[in-house]
Amino acid sequence: MKKSISFSCRVVLTLAVLCALAPVAAAAEKWVVYDGKDGPGKGKQVVLISGDEEYRSEEGLPQLGKILAERHGFRCTVLFAIDPKDGTINPNESHNIPGLEALDSADLMIILTRFRDLPDDQMKHIVDYVESGRPVIGLRTATHAFNIGGDKTYANYSWSGPKAEGGFGRKVLGETWINHWGHHGSQSTLGIFAPGADRNPILKGIAPGSIWGPTDVYEVHIPADCKPLVLGEVLEGMKPTDKRATGKQNEPMLPVAWTREYKGAAGKTARVFATTMGAATDLESEGLRRMLVNACYWVLGMEDKIGDKTNVDLVGNYHPTKFGGGGYIKGVKPADHEMK
Repeated sequence: MKKSISFSCRVVLTLAVLCALAPVAAAAEKWVVYDGKDGPGKGKQVVLISGDEEYRSEEGLPQLGKILAERHGFRCTVLFAIDPKDGTINPNESHNIPGLEALDSADLMIILTRFRDLPDDQMKHIVDYVESGRPVIGLRTATHAFNIGGDKTYANYSWSGPKAEGGFGRKVLGETWINHWGHHGSQSTLGIFAPGADRNPILKGIAPGSIWGPTDVYEVHIPADCKPLVLGEVLEGMKPTDKRATGKQNEPMLPVAWTREYKGAAGKTARVFATTMGAATDLESEGLRRMLVNACYWVLGMEDKIGDKTNVDLVGNYHPTKFGGGGYIKGVKPADHEMK
């Protein structure tokens, strides 16, 4: 009789544990976490937020997260635009990025979103993070990260609208969306060090001319409190060996990477790094990857940990999808990006 009762208790306890764990497992499938290995970033938490319809942030940010975790020790959580109907990654779903509560305990936010209109309960985590004065890295379309209309609570973070004044892009990063400077899809970008920027720790170990990407230069007019690091030389074609474009596109060359500081509502000042490069295909450039990894160290105040040749080797197979509207791979779930 005692054995029977003991067995029954074990069954009940097992079922209770499984029921308790089920919501956790289900939630975890909406994002991916890379536990940091050994490295200077050990103990630091990075949250990478993807969600754009064109530049395949849903492919690029998992690779960047893997590099930061595997090569540098950071614990990285990558978030995605999730289709609530089937749990797949859907960049066209502009109203849902689960897991943003991870920002509450994050040390660094890296964001590459485009025209997101998130509900207040999700948006609050982003705004609270930014206004707390913790560091921010914005990639490519983060200049126009949000499109929040009407009288919504966080309409001032929208890239346009009566309350916006440039929104998150101009307010935090230093610039919002204006226009393409190079010809989209037919002219690429070669990164040239801005005058006097060659000794900046973010550019440490990067050979001049090694930052390149197939995405085009954006038109930006950054304010005086921004420090240009890299200027975008518009190339005639889509290869790093193509000739420099002639005409006004390179007169002047516009910044494609810069730093600034942002003082949050809490009164604390954060370091900010922004670049209009950073599409998934741009990450095939070793020079660009090194700039992004170095920038993580810099915004966290860890520039003394930047080596002469930071390890930015790709992790696993990386064959990013060409950028373009509607070109994302359907049916992919966050678990598909787990470390193999």
